Amino acid sequence: MIYSMTGFGKAEASADGKRITVEVKSLNSKQLDMNFRLPSFYRERELELRNIISSQLIRGKVDVSINVESEEESVAIPINTATFKAYYHQISALAAELGLSEANESIIQTILRLPEVLKSDKKEVSDNEWAALIKATKDAATAHIAFREQEGLSLEVELTKRVNLILELLLEIEKHEPSRLSAVKQKLLDALTSLSGDVKVDKDRFEQELIYYIEKLDVTEEKVRLRNHCSYFMETIKEESAPGRKLGFIAQEMGREINTLGSKSNEANMQKVVVKMKDELEKIKEQVLNVL
Repeated sequence: MIYSMTGFGKAEASADGKRITVEVKSLNSKQLDMNFRLPSFYRERELELRNIISSQLIRGKVDVSINVESEEESVAIPINTATFKAYYHQISALAAELGLSEANESIIQTILRLPEVLKSDKKEVSDNEWAALIKATKDAATAHIAFREQEGLSLEVELTKRVNLILELLLEIEKHEPSRLSAVKQKLLDALTSLSGDVKVDKDRFEQELIYYIEKLDVTEEKVRLRNHCSYFMETIKEESAPGRKLGFIAQEMGREINTLGSKSNEANMQKVVVKMKDELEKIKEQVLNVL
């Protein structure tokens, strides 16, 4: 089974009259890249929270957001009056100097977002609150993994479909091979016939050269290797839980064989089929980027 790197998980917990909400979002990335947004009074435990997330999510661009709301009657946060006035006088003076119109409401909203305007007394976080935070983080990570698993099932269906289409197109290529070799032989014979009558052709040597030329156009090895790569791709999907990088490498090998088929085909119908195979392979590569 495979997992997607795209996911979302959310969990809540309560303690000491507070409701703690943890959200975990992720997108695809080559490695684990975590970004935390949390209240300042939780910073001292950020490393522990990071370890909880990293032990479960392994890879991806992960955004973790932690919010705290009071379940009791809200209390207004006091404003640092001296700081507010200082900011207001500076902004008003600057507006007058630059000839800007004053919009008091807009200035007030701006000042309230500036540092040190709102007083926030740091409170000690109780053991109950820490326990609730840890639980919410673990539950959010678990919900996130469940989302990744669900998305992974969709990815598996899509990848299986594309690989099977490549195998079907490979069978279509085989249908054109007999006529292709006959056409190559006839083309060479016509070229010899068109030569001046003074030119003598050694038939035995011609047959040897023809066999050598046709062998260079033979695509049996490429077909066998492509089938093996497709089989290995599907085995990896079924047997490994985090095969994203490995699937990417296998897809590259599939691409090499398909490109060689195209360069050796030397026949219009076969080349059209190869183009379709390349199109399917590009879709596979796009989806593999989302596989964990």
